[in-house]
Amino acid sequence: MSLEENKALCNRGAEAINRGNFDTIDEIYAPENAQKLKEMLTEARRAFPDFHGMNVIQIAEGDLVANRTILHGTHLGEFQGLTATGKRVTVQALSIDRVVDGKIVESWSQMDLGELFQQQLKQAVAERERVEQELEVARSIQQASLPKEVPTLEGWEIAPFYQPAREVGGDFYDFHPISEGRLGVVVGDTTGKGVPAALVMSTTCGMLQAVSRALGSSSPGEELEQVNDTLLARIQANMFVTCFYCILEPQSGRLSYANAGHDLPYLHRNGDAEELRARGMPLGLMPGMSYEEKEIVLEAGDAALFYSDGLVEAHDPEGKMFGFPRLRALVAEHGDDERSLVDFLLEELYSFVGKGWEQEDDITLLILQCSATRT
Repeated sequence: MSLEENKALCNRGAEAINRGNFDTIDEIYAPENAQKLKEMLTEARRAFPDFHGMNVIQIAEGDLVANRTILHGTHLGEFQGLTATGKRVTVQALSIDRVVDGKIVESWSQMDLGELFQQQLKQAVAERERVEQELEVARSIQQASLPKEVPTLEGWEIAPFYQPAREVGGDFYDFHPISEGRLGVVVGDTTGKGVPAALVMSTTCGMLQAVSRALGSSSPGEELEQVNDTLLARIQANMFVTCFYCILEPQSGRLSYANAGHDLPYLHRNGDAEELRARGMPLGLMPGMSYEEKEIVLEAGDAALFYSDGLVEAHDPEGKMFGFPRLRALVAEHGDDERSLVDFLLEELYSFVGKGWEQEDDITLLILQCSATRT
């Protein structure tokens, strides 16, 4: 075949590729080349349904034909690891075909995917900016829902600590002044992260406040019941809230409490740590739930620790979890330590996770301690 015939054959192959004509491809290309080309074309068509190419320059010498090709298409599907951008792109390619006896028996090609990668980079940057904006909104919602001040009660020390992870979760704590000088204290955690979790957290805080004001009672279980039924109709089916709610009578030291599926608080007393157990399902899962109520009396030196799972689920560099047994043992041994219980636990945590720790979840601690000076 002449050089012009070789170039014409390559142009015919390009047209068959444009049309997705597998019969013509099988006719023009050697079997092994034809199979590879059809597989590549199938992948390209999935990503670029309107794929079209044209040879703009051809140089032939001997049995070789060099083709400079311009390809156009709208990027609507994944292609070579690049997710769809929805943009129309132009790609340049260089190929060299070897023609023998009227068939293309060998092909080598190189595509310049620079524009595609640039669009992918722009898309990634835009997505990152969107995520950062969402995180900032979530942080704002969460911060606005947390109490601005810590109540002051004679004979009592109340010490909250909140440390958010980069990807905002749904931790919260709050204080509810109730009639006759009583104080409601709540610590909770919403499933999920980001804006959805922050919105559910904010909604739950508002409901707990409203129910606390409306009831003005000493029944934590009743308050959780009402919030559960109200919250159930207002959050997505795959979300729920764990919550520990207690009411303190400062003068007597009486603490009544109920638990909606939250991690069990620990009470430090006389060199030991006991769990404050009460049965109850998380809020927003099922209607008509009831919540068991328990009661204890805090004496001078007693301290109750309420916390979120970001503490116990922290991992060290080897993947080992901080865990409940470790936390309970630390609470028990804290009595002779001059540091506050919050500082003591945080120093133990940071020692456990080591340098370079990437916090996985929000960490919330709240200490309610009866001081020796209480009257």
